[in-house]
Amino acid sequence: MFTQTSPRSLAQRVLGSGLVDLLTGPHGVDRYTELVTPTWTLGEARAKVIDVRRSTARSVTLTLAPNASFRSAHTVKAGQYVNLSVEIDGRRHTRCYSPANAEDSATLELTIGHHEGGLVSNYLYERAHRGMVVGLSGVGGDFVLPARGPQRPRRILLVSGGSGITPVMAMLRTLVAEGHEGEVTFVHYARNAAEACYRDELAALPGVRVLHGFTRSGAGDLAGRFGPEHLAMAMPKPDAVFVCGPTALVEAVREHCENVFTESFVPPVIEAPANPSGGRINFADSGIDAVDDGRSLLEQAESAGLTPANGCRMGICHTCTRRKNTGTVRSLTTGAVSSVPDEDIQICVSVPVGDVELSL
Repeated sequence: MFTQTSPRSLAQRVLGSGLVDLLTGPHGVDRYTELVTPTWTLGEARAKVIDVRRSTARSVTLTLAPNASFRSAHTVKAGQYVNLSVEIDGRRHTRCYSPANAEDSATLELTIGHHEGGLVSNYLYERAHRGMVVGLSGVGGDFVLPARGPQRPRRILLVSGGSGITPVMAMLRTLVAEGHEGEVTFVHYARNAAEACYRDELAALPGVRVLHGFTRSGAGDLAGRFGPEHLAMAMPKPDAVFVCGPTALVEAVREHCENVFTESFVPPVIEAPANPSGGRINFADSGIDAVDDGRSLLEQAESAGLTPANGCRMGICHTCTRRKNTGTVRSLTTGAVSSVPDEDIQICVSVPVGDVELSL
């Protein structure tokens, strides 16, 4: 039987063949197809910015259309994050952002708050435009809704603060899209009404109780910080609580609620050892040696003139993961010490304990 193949499928099969990759030389076929359409790549996940909205003075909302390389390899669950990469002044920078769209959406919606010292967030806030192409290097995070079905709680309280609204908004949109039959309350804290993202959409959602707390103004549905009074107004004794925001908010919710699922967008406090080991760091692929000065392996690699890929710089996105061939390292986030050879480590949160050899 003759089976018709679409021109697009045929083109993808031809471009993906080893012969074409060989004929296109050391750069591979992606370096030629991207000259026609930047997102048309077989091996590299990218996305085109198809919409930009600056709905508040402190945030920008980007709608991304991922290419086939990303869609075929990744499924983004509500609450997870993606690694987004942009090139700034000739250097590639990667950061983690949680999409705010419901699951199974063909596009990704990122609402990014900008703040002083935020290199990537400020760049996107000021320069993001339609047609801009960004890199996407993976999906991660365990802050997700339980699977749809009997195991999903019926009475759900969603709590967010500041830019922590995005993963919680994704959960809310998913619950609404799936026709969740239980009770849902959404509590969001912002500095003031003008900085409350998605305020109009939240006000228009049917069947969802929405409460706002504005921490730097006297307005809002809730006064002050999260506590027993706010819980009583929102949803007494919820079956499950999902909270994302500053550490103080997360800790307050955990103190007053049970069955809490959390995520905080504030980086952990990382302290380098007071007494560096003074061991030898060998960056084997580059033929460069350095003497350990106590900082993370990423910082020491950069000081040695290397430019390893990195993103969050706090042990979340895994962009900086490299192979440790030999030696002992200590994790700055957990304190764990490992001497396992041929081990993949996150060099942004790892420090040497003696001599170390890295594939870098």
